[in-house]
Amino acid sequence: MLEAILFFLTGCSVGSSKPNEKLDPPPGGRKTLGIMLIPGMNSKKKQMCFDWGPGEMLVCETSFNKKGKSEKAPGCPFIYFIRKDVDVYSQILRKLFNESHGIFVGLQRIEEELTGKSRKAQLVRVSKNYRSVIRACMEEMHQVAIAAKDPVAAKDPASGHQFSSQVSILSAMELIWNLCEILFIEVAPAGPLLLHLLDWVRLHVCEVDSLSADVLGSENPSKHESFWNLVTVLVLQGRLDEARQMLSKEADASPTSAGMCRILGDLMRTMPVLSPGNTQTLTELELKWQHWHEECERHLQDSTFASSPHLESLCKIMVGDEAALLEQKDLLSNWYHFLVTRLLYSHPTVKPIDLHFYAQSSLDLFLGGESSPEPLDNILMAAFEFDIHQVIKECSIALSNWWFVAHLTDLLDHCKLLQSHNLYFGSNMREFLLLEYASGLFAHHSLWQLGVDYFDYCPELGRVSLELHIERIPLSTEQKALKVLRICEQRQMTEQVRSICKILAMKAIRNNRLGSALSWSIRAKDAAFATLVSDRFLRDYSERGCFSDLDLIDNLGPAMMLSDRLTFLGKYREFHRLYGEKRFVDGASLLLSLMTSQIAPRSFWMTLLTDALPLLEQKQDDDIETTKVEMLRLALARNLARAIIKEGSLKGS
Repeated sequence: MLEAILFFLTGCSVGSSKPNEKLDPPPGGRKTLGIMLIPGMNSKKKQMCFDWGPGEMLVCETSFNKKGKSEKAPGCPFIYFIRKDVDVYSQILRKLFNESHGIFVGLQRIEEELTGKSRKAQLVRVSKNYRSVIRACMEEMHQVAIAAKDPVAAKDPASGHQFSSQVSILSAMELIWNLCEILFIEVAPAGPLLLHLLDWVRLHVCEVDSLSADVLGSENPSKHESFWNLVTVLVLQGRLDEARQMLSKEADASPTSAGMCRILGDLMRTMPVLSPGNTQTLTELELKWQHWHEECERHLQDSTFASSPHLESLCKIMVGDEAALLEQKDLLSNWYHFLVTRLLYSHPTVKPIDLHFYAQSSLDLFLGGESSPEPLDNILMAAFEFDIHQVIKECSIALSNWWFVAHLTDLLDHCKLLQSHNLYFGSNMREFLLLEYASGLFAHHSLWQLGVDYFDYCPELGRVSLELHIERIPLSTEQKALKVLRICEQRQMTEQVRSICKILAMKAIRNNRLGSALSWSIRAKDAAFATLVSDRFLRDYSERGCFSDLDLIDNLGPAMMLSDRLTFLGKYREFHRLYGEKRFVDGASLLLSLMTSQIAPRSFWMTLLTDALPLLEQKQDDDIETTKVEMLRLALARNLARAIIKEGSLKGS
């Protein structure tokens, strides 16, 4: 029986595997709050057990009675693997994460240098860098989506829809970021504000460029079926110079409308606009604009364009006629385009504080009660209302990963816009979102290295979060282990360094790589493990009669003081080296000190005595501790006599 199991999780994708199979489901899904359907589960008869991991959760079916004994009954044979932050597995989005990481780290490092007027310019530059990364990623994703839809060249045509969906998400991300840049980072005042909004619309409503190429590429542009659509879109976007050029083509092709085209062209040319280098005040602009607006209305009242519906419609748009604007819904395509066009021709000096009023009325007029606002509409409306926290909240729910909200929040925090918003569990909003994003990066086999820097720049909880996540990194290769170890050593994470070294030492000893095991135990400063490895070296010597990894043992240096057994190993190897160099006096002295120091293992005493026999036959010099040597000889003689007597008594009996 298939039954829906409800999960109120964010960012999950589901895969399944039979027991003992490798759990590696294909990434997919979006980070949205809602219901997760788990097939094959019957909650009326069975229970569900689960275990959380750093970036995923394992779910399987189980059944226990009240006494705690499991029932032996057939059930669902699958283990479900629920993963969040699946975007880290996208090859193209990985470039977004890598590129933005450098921008993020650079911003943190220049924080102390950001002062005065240069601070705003630097922050705007950083914001534009983030947007350029988003756009580059979006363009690459768009090319992949086109290729995926090609039934001949595509390996998986069904993936084309997934790529197209991702392009839409990236486009929305850049749209939102650009608006936040204008309103919160640029903090554009009345006048320049409209210029920024016009650039915003032109950048994100770009169908006009392809339309223009089609029309101008035809033999007779003014007769092209989309000619008037092109002129209308140019006027709607405030691109009046281009619109005048198109009208001149109409005037050349149609002498009867040449006069009207010239009049409308003059109106377009004389429209007052506050250019970036212009020094005129807002009051002067408003007076000029009011005079120009009255002139446009007079031409409409005089029916100057009555014989040309297209030209009359354009003039109505230029006087801000809402009915005329709404007739062009298909060309406007969205309410925020309608908003900016409406402001351009009705309220060109709109103040930031009044934006939310015009935005809300434009949304209501454009939708006309026929549909409800989409999540993107709610995000943009929150931005026009200057409600930063609502923008971040809505983006956290609607977007597919934590990348956007983490980086935007960090940038806004550097703009000193989030200083008053602390969370009740001990961290501010910036740090909370960075921690979530970094945690998602740690779920990936290589992007975890980026996550380290994000944890580093979270002053309250970053250190402890890094310690918890870095312990869960699978040390699949020694090269990866060395990377992790270097990161821990740079941050004085002593416990993690010791833990990693012990893990690597255990792997080495299981593979009978004693030299590597000893090296890792010394690096971990683990005396007990160093003793264990030293015993293995001594046991191998007893069995084989020679040492392995001589270079390591010969160069232990001060590290041999880590444990008594390691000291004995190093000194005993030194004795062998002296003996091999025929330095018998020094060798005998060292061997004698090993016998009397009580650091030799009991199992090795007989080996030491055996090693002493050849030296006892050597002629003694004055500088040797003759008394100790003579006592050793006497003790050996007594033990030998006792052994002979015991052996003889056993034979006699």
